Amino acid sequence: MAENAHEGPDGFDGPDDPGPTARRIIVGAQLKRLREEASVTRGAAGYHIRGSESKISRMESGKVGFKHRDVDDLLTLYGEGATERRARLLELATQANEPGWWQRPGEAVPDWFSEYVGLESAAVRIQTYELLFVPGLLQTPEYALAIVTRGHPEQATPTEHERVEVRMKRQRVLERPGAPRLWAVVEEAVLHRPIGGHAVLAAQLDHLAELSRRPNITLQVLPSELSGYGSETAFTMLRFAEPDVPDITYIEGLTGALYLDRRAEVEEYSRQMDELTIDALSPDESRSLLAKLRERG
Repeated sequence: MAENAHEGPDGFDGPDDPGPTARRIIVGAQLKRLREEASVTRGAAGYHIRGSESKISRMESGKVGFKHRDVDDLLTLYGEGATERRARLLELATQANEPGWWQRPGEAVPDWFSEYVGLESAAVRIQTYELLFVPGLLQTPEYALAIVTRGHPEQATPTEHERVEVRMKRQRVLERPGAPRLWAVVEEAVLHRPIGGHAVLAAQLDHLAELSRRPNITLQVLPSELSGYGSETAFTMLRFAEPDVPDITYIEGLTGALYLDRRAEVEEYSRQMDELTIDALSPDESRSLLAKLRERG
């Protein structure tokens, strides 16, 4: 995969591009605002495009792609004439149907994970809890390669190298303008587990210490004495800027993933995360622990 993909009309380049999920959310939010300003009900809007109220709801929440004709007809209904904003929304709607950089041919991204990458790129806050590994957005290439090869990096296949490359490019979401806030809680055992060998782990600990000083990244370590009292599985919570897009809790398995967006389920995981952040070492204490572990070699 080329290091830099073609730069599109948005000025986004490769993984700096927020992707189709973010574009769908942006277009949907704009359509909702214009509909409300025009005092048009969802039912009336759905009828106008030969659809239903639920279709308009899905479009406005960014859950589906857009037909150019539907967006064009809705903009006319909402009184949006031949303006620059109309042209821009139509352009974004078209781009929202294009695959993300991680979905292009040659990428080793399973279909069930592809949706997560899109959501991650659109999130404004990412909260994650990990029991076994350093979170993917904070991994070094060597650490990631050891994981995807199950401890045999010297036998890595082209597909496994591609997986690591995608993971490294995902991390650029934390560096772009308007980067999301990442709040990670990891079990202390993660910092002792010699993934890839002691040299790889040492470099990973240094990387964590450096990243934890960034203003948009908070890292907390859950001490060993409290291990086992938290969630039984790792999970990640995503929050989006648009109020109509619900928070999502993502739980990954070996061959698939769960995407939870029911309010009761999300609130339960939110409470769990709150408890974890209270029980965990503070960010400063976590950095001190990282330094102590490095001193011990």
